[in-house]
Amino acid sequence: MSLLNERQNEIALKILNEYLTASPDSEGITRVQHGDELDKDRIEIIEKELKPILNKYFNRSIDLGAFKTKVDGINKRKNQWGFRGIKGQMFFNMILNVSSDLDECDRKLKSALMLPENEKDAKNKIEVFLNYIRQISDKWIEAGNSKSGRPKIGSAPFFISYFWQIQDPNQYPIYYTNTVNTLNDLNLWHPSGDIPADYMSFKKLHEELIQLYSKEKGVEFDFYKIEHIFWYKGENPYVAAKNVVEKETEVKEIVEIAKEKEYEVLPESYVPPIVAVLPRIALHDKKLEELVKISGTTLERLFEKYIDATFTILGYETSLLGQGKGRNPDGLAFSFDDSYGIIWDAKIRENKYSMGTEDRTIKEYITTHSREVKKKRMLKNIYYFIISSAFIADFDETIRNIKMETDVNEVCLVEAEALVTMVDLKLRAPSQISLGVDGLQRLFSISGIITAQKVQEEFI
Repeated sequence: MSLLNERQNEIALKILNEYLTASPDSEGITRVQHGDELDKDRIEIIEKELKPILNKYFNRSIDLGAFKTKVDGINKRKNQWGFRGIKGQMFFNMILNVSSDLDECDRKLKSALMLPENEKDAKNKIEVFLNYIRQISDKWIEAGNSKSGRPKIGSAPFFISYFWQIQDPNQYPIYYTNTVNTLNDLNLWHPSGDIPADYMSFKKLHEELIQLYSKEKGVEFDFYKIEHIFWYKGENPYVAAKNVVEKETEVKEIVEIAKEKEYEVLPESYVPPIVAVLPRIALHDKKLEELVKISGTTLERLFEKYIDATFTILGYETSLLGQGKGRNPDGLAFSFDDSYGIIWDAKIRENKYSMGTEDRTIKEYITTHSREVKKKRMLKNIYYFIISSAFIADFDETIRNIKMETDVNEVCLVEAEALVTMVDLKLRAPSQISLGVDGLQRLFSISGIITAQKVQEEFI
């Protein structure tokens, strides 16, 4: 029985055509060419590095610890799969961290990661592995450890299918969160919550799409190509809306476009309007500036208020400071359960923001607030955020000085679109994306720029 009806086939074909006809990048390279190049690199990495390492692990030429380290090293050098994120390497690390019996862990992992004999075996492998994860997680918590330290069940299908696809790329698609969300948004497929059954249904849907696309275009498609198509569609749900604004489309035209599209797809984003608009505000959108003047406020103050609301939506306890309150940052956000706080500033820029012009002021109020926060709130970590449209890469020395001369652990330059992506992912899977070390805090552990792409890769 087919998973796709006639209407869904039409939607799937429309998405294919959008991908095939997408404008090339600034160097004239098309999406299809980007995908082909990525696939060429992946196949080379698989054949020369990943598959040999996997085989050595299966035949016991290397032990579990060495296998984990080598997989981590390969993906750090060549991040073609997004395995470095929470559902990949971090999940792998957590399994070993919470396991009290490494010999049992080794046996369970080998059994789960070996290529299934058939679909029934595949489903059974996922079920057995999930039971093992639940078992070691329960023991971990019973021993008095934090829930945030346990491996999340929802990461298992991505983790397992990554290794299955290495062994046979024509049989097992990787269970990417982005693809799952995009299929769900487009009403092409909806996960049931039964993880083993969902993966097998996901696999069958990919096989149907391969047949549909191959027949339509007269060329052979595969799982890699399906992956590229839906990554393109789900890569940034805010691009389409932003383009409409940039083209200054009249209200009447926008209404007509909405009418034309409403029968095709439902809204693709879980993001509330006050969050979705942040990238436009960060870029000093002139139309929005006129609107806020009418309402008696400023675009800068609106940006601060909406960022404060964004942190609240994510689950932080917040305090909005900002304009009119002396030499203060714009706001504070706390995750007391995870023992950290964020001191943040909002900077509207049509062009990229450059650090260095306000370091003295920044250091002063960081020093004041970080010491006060650590003392009163008993927090382990403090992060300093600058939130803007984009950043000039001249920040290394300034960040180094701030970290040496204040109590902040890291300095993060957060693009507004990255905040939007955090909210989108958090609202889609609130139980899977925490504020702690197994969730958003992981993004803040290294100073530097946080982009929407970096957020997506972390939670792939």
